[in-house]
Amino acid sequence: MTVGCSANRSRNSGTKSHFSSGAAGAVERRISVVALVLSTALAGGSGVGKSATAVEDAFDVVVVGATAGGVAAAIQVRRMGRSVVLIEPGAHVGGLTSGGLGATDIGNKSAIGGLSREFYRRVRAYYQRPEAWKFERQDQYRSGRASEAAREDAMWTFEPHVAEAILREMLAEAQVVVRLNCLLNRPQAVEMERQRIVGVRTGGGETIRGRVFVDATYEGDLLAAASVRYHVGRESNATYGETLNGVQTRQALKHQLQPGVDAYRRPGDPASGLLPGVHANGPGDEGAGDHRVQAYCFRMCVTDVDENRIPFEKPADYDELRYELLFRNFEAGETKVPWSPFLMPNRKTDTNNNFGFSTDNILGSYDWPEGDDARREAVFREHLSYQRGLMWTLANHPRVPRHVRDEVSRWGNCRDEFREHGGWSHQLYVREARRMIGALVMTQHHCQGRELAPESVGLAAYGMDSHNVQRYVDSNGHARNEGDVQVHGFTPYPIGRAAIVPRESECENLLVPVCVSASHIAYGSIRMEPVFMVLGQSAGTIACQTLDDGASVQRVDYARLEARLRGDGQILAWIKTEAK
Repeated sequence: MTVGCSANRSRNSGTKSHFSSGAAGAVERRISVVALVLSTALAGGSGVGKSATAVEDAFDVVVVGATAGGVAAAIQVRRMGRSVVLIEPGAHVGGLTSGGLGATDIGNKSAIGGLSREFYRRVRAYYQRPEAWKFERQDQYRSGRASEAAREDAMWTFEPHVAEAILREMLAEAQVVVRLNCLLNRPQAVEMERQRIVGVRTGGGETIRGRVFVDATYEGDLLAAASVRYHVGRESNATYGETLNGVQTRQALKHQLQPGVDAYRRPGDPASGLLPGVHANGPGDEGAGDHRVQAYCFRMCVTDVDENRIPFEKPADYDELRYELLFRNFEAGETKVPWSPFLMPNRKTDTNNNFGFSTDNILGSYDWPEGDDARREAVFREHLSYQRGLMWTLANHPRVPRHVRDEVSRWGNCRDEFREHGGWSHQLYVREARRMIGALVMTQHHCQGRELAPESVGLAAYGMDSHNVQRYVDSNGHARNEGDVQVHGFTPYPIGRAAIVPRESECENLLVPVCVSASHIAYGSIRMEPVFMVLGQSAGTIACQTLDDGASVQRVDYARLEARLRGDGQILAWIKTEAK
């Protein structure tokens, strides 16, 4: 059963005004038969669980955040026979998985099991059907992973609307009660009794009660409201004895501006002020911590199929000065097209940031983690304005090299994706926000195998990956990027149970499968959508066993937990002989 919180605005409900009526109105109202059936199934599904017969009732488990991790947590709770409600501030389920990130960041696919792998198996099953291919045949799909799908039981590339339809189908099958457009009443979002959450307060004035709670938001809003300790920004290397945390100017080699790009509005004149997106304070001391989080962007689903393509439009608030650094970067010798389009089915892409000046809105993410709803809305709009203007610039501006304009202009937003927003995603790519500080903090040492986290609840398998966090002016007056770190070359490693629960003295009935207890650089490895689903399923399992045992989430018997996780297909340890 799906219901909304009528007194609330969805998190990004104001974004529609940022699209011209022509673009939004021209969106083709095509919905695949499968997606329509699945949406209908969700709308008609029952919310019946062990102790809930109506949406106003108390639930065994309350999951906040319909990210892919939150969806997995809620489904697992229902499969274990308990009642659950899934609360989502926005209008969609799936987070980045359905928000444009169709080129799944995996690291090692053999580390993904359970509900997470079930989702990717369903993706493969969907694309095995001839009717799934509208703009190309299946045998025409060319991608680095297209051939893998023919050999494997899963498929790792997909269109956004397909991902959301499959997640909706899984929720409907499990009879999960879903509350969309349901903002939390932050910062008083929880009702506490000693060290236990007893209810979640919504912006509509109601309190949704439960016995165990799961914070599956990208921001950690529930854990913060419960006064659980967390960190925002980069720790110093000294905090956990790491080498890749904090300021990393020596790592700043990739996704870097060309040498000699002047940072001032009038070249060589500091009195003229800095160009937009550059700060004056220097990078900071090497290895030192700071408040900065890595840059956000929108993952773009674009197409070169004319009948499905919306050309990039010049936004009404376009400011050419915002892209002066881009022009100067080209003039300093940059020749590459500054984006990374990865092919999805039906001649679409998942397009990400690439090179020195691209879709990442560097400096623009700092206010998001702890911003109130109004501030986050403003940050969302700022990112949207920046990225829409960037794409028009790359496709049309005469100071952009001709070969770049020719390449970018042949693409455009998809008419059949994100229809209510003219082809732009509803989901900002929040790469990092709050991170819980639990009894176990995952660090670089766990990623690289020097330490082994006890009581595994799933594996992470991606390299340590941070996008740039700042753009500053150096002592020569040149603009430089800093914060990009990409270190790979290690095997999958376990994430410990204590990294997804708070300290017992802080909260006894909360699980945190997304804003996990990890250092900045370790989170750069963990923060992948398949892993969030893995951890979400494990969180749902712990929640149910907590109720069975009458214990805190920290004291659930691990031997029994491990047996259940393995029985449900979770992979908890890496065997070196496993195929990659």
